[in-house]
Amino acid sequence: MHSPLTWQDRLIATIDEALRAAATAPSASRPSPARNLPETDLAPAERRLSAALMRVNHAGEISAQALYSGQALVARSESTRRQLTAAAREERDHLAWCAERLADLGDRASLLDPLWYVGSFAVGVAAGTLGDAVSLGFVEETEKQVEAHLIDHLARLPQDDAKSRAILTRMMEDEAHHGTMASLAGGVSLPKPIRQLMALGGGLLRRTALIL
Repeated sequence: MHSPLTWQDRLIATIDEALRAAATAPSASRPSPARNLPETDLAPAERRLSAALMRVNHAGEISAQALYSGQALVARSESTRRQLTAAAREERDHLAWCAERLADLGDRASLLDPLWYVGSFAVGVAAGTLGDAVSLGFVEETEKQVEAHLIDHLARLPQDDAKSRAILTRMMEDEAHHGTMASLAGGVSLPKPIRQLMALGGGLLRRTALIL
């Protein structure tokens, strides 16, 4: 039987996660939903739009990695920590899929990815220190907002960009699952001002990463 990880062990694992998230070629445990789809001949303006939207989603996944890492580091129960870690693994898949699609489109990730990571990690630690119920409620609300954002991006993608559409669709399914699981695990509803502040932060990331 394995002994539980110490706080120092978890800190080392968190640093490892940060380095993985910052890697230029993140690896996924699941194949990309776009893998077997043909590449379509997008017009230059369509390609730029798809790349900009996928850059935003890549930045969002950088933030998700940091958020879950921060929350897991200070989680009070092992079950909550395991749930956050499992969700982070799926978010790492999303990050790899978005990075791969950006490369296919001949574009780059956000120049502010380190800032998104550091800021989100701090938010994750702050949420986690308020207790597991609040931390899980934070996950649930985050995933609700991300799901709404992905619905918006699916509507804005060029109609012929089947590869990006497949990736975002699978991401949306995963995010909905994360939110549901957080709720079932005891996540509490957050106060309206907190939800509004989270929406403002997410909006800032999306608007900035669209161009930077």
